[in-house]
Amino acid sequence: MENVRIGILGLGAISGIYLKNLTGLFKETEVVGIYDLIPEKMEQAQKEYGIPKAYSSMEEMFQDKDIEIILNLTRPFEHYETTKAALLAGKHVYSEKPLAATFEEGKELVALAQEKGLLLGGAPDTFLGAAIQTCRKLIDDGFIGRPIGATAQMICHGHESWHPSPEFYYQYGGGPMMDMGPYYMTALVNLLGSAKGLTGLVTKSFETRTITSEPKCGTVVPVEVPTHVNGILQFTNGAVATVTTTFDVYYDRQDKLEIYGTEGTLRVPDPNGFGGSITLLRPEEGSFKEIPLVFDYQDNSRGLGVADMAKALRCGRGCRADCSQTLHVLEIMTAFEKSSREGHYMELETSYERGPAMAHNPVRGILD
Repeated sequence: MENVRIGILGLGAISGIYLKNLTGLFKETEVVGIYDLIPEKMEQAQKEYGIPKAYSSMEEMFQDKDIEIILNLTRPFEHYETTKAALLAGKHVYSEKPLAATFEEGKELVALAQEKGLLLGGAPDTFLGAAIQTCRKLIDDGFIGRPIGATAQMICHGHESWHPSPEFYYQYGGGPMMDMGPYYMTALVNLLGSAKGLTGLVTKSFETRTITSEPKCGTVVPVEVPTHVNGILQFTNGAVATVTTTFDVYYDRQDKLEIYGTEGTLRVPDPNGFGGSITLLRPEEGSFKEIPLVFDYQDNSRGLGVADMAKALRCGRGCRADCSQTLHVLEIMTAFEKSSREGHYMELETSYERGPAMAHNPVRGILD
């Protein structure tokens, strides 16, 4: 089967792992071109990963007939305009999270993709990794009984102490829910199914943040978005989750994700990763026991969702990280703030049906 040809838009910090995996790990993808506003980044990527084409503009990339899928790695507030331009040029698009900065923008992108018969999907793809897939199997096979609730927490004090350019985390399209929420909300809907409605309370604890990382140490950044988000999320199956994402809190760990059932409790690893330790508490045991991972891709496998989209394109099936999922997650994330602003419970407009679980292939890097 002919490899699916990919063009990468944006060469920021996350691009390295995508380039590594799409040119090495995954055997049915081929990165044929790249574009970034900084020429030196393109030169480095071409040299390190053997990419044949570097474009002089985004538009030139979109007009290249050799490219089938655009991998959009631009900043979050740029996703809407860049994805829309790629779709209008007739390209399938896989976007880093989130799908767009607002639910309305996301709906427009999904409608455009459907109108043109194009695949649209996006990050995170960590739910396709060994950990979340194993957790899904445990829940689906009844190891915790009927799911009744969950707790999802992402707690940290922001990215300005380590990220080289953290400004966008506090600008339009940023904040802890839009930045890290996609991992937790995507994991939840893959483990518990479609969400039905929610209530949220959000706040902005600091008007400015001071960067302490290099090269912008000392720069003061205005905060434009909520940086502490609390919510209660109701699922169609009756389960209820409590959700917290924050850039305002000092804490000794960042991630917590637990699923509660009538017959047990499941501790899920950090949904920002592909592997990790899974522990299960059953009443007859009385304590948490570690569960082995029974699926592939437990290392950093970013690009797995792109590879799955590539296989879907060649085989005519749906892709697992498609826009029905990314739009549902986007609505959830933006509805927390809307609920807080309007002061009431929000019924969700979208719904979501999980795609098939991952299937084992004896040749690593080739998907079902």
